[in-house]
Amino acid sequence: MISSLAPRLLLSMPQLVDPNFAKTVVLLCEHAPEGAFGLVLNRPTDVPASSVVGLVPPVESDNGLRLWIGGPVEPHRGWILLGEEPQGHESRRILDGLFLSTSPLLLREVLDRPATPRARVLAGYAGWGPGQLDMELNESAWLTADVELDLVFDVEAALMWETAIRRLGADPSLLQGSHGVH
Repeated sequence: MISSLAPRLLLSMPQLVDPNFAKTVVLLCEHAPEGAFGLVLNRPTDVPASSVVGLVPPVESDNGLRLWIGGPVEPHRGWILLGEEPQGHESRRILDGLFLSTSPLLLREVLDRPATPRARVLAGYAGWGPGQLDMELNESAWLTADVELDLVFDVEAALMWETAIRRLGADPSLLQGSHGVH
């Protein structure tokens, strides 16, 4: 039985050549013998979240919240990541100050109210089959770090990977790998 790493941040190493994960910061939400589940945190789009969600009736206004790419698996599946527990909506506590939901009612509420910096709408997720993430970790494809809420919500996406690596005490330009990992 493997010990769960979740919740942790996964920071991709340079030898991780899959374009879906190059220089990514992944919030690892689940890690079990059956597999692992996470959300890429630093892949924003320029697309308003309100324009791509399939709510009926549709969201009529754009509050400025943009869509983020949570990973390559099931890109039409949506997730809501929040910095505070949503009242009256089903959610899962990842850790204090970090909650995950798939509630359509909460999605409408998040998109109808003024945007908050501690709310993200993500499409897709990162998934690993049984033992796959453990193998990638053994191949040094990922570094792991504690989840820091300011990194998740406040650090600019383009700087998140480097910031997270530096917080571990490493210089990103000195990281190197011996071979490519897909």
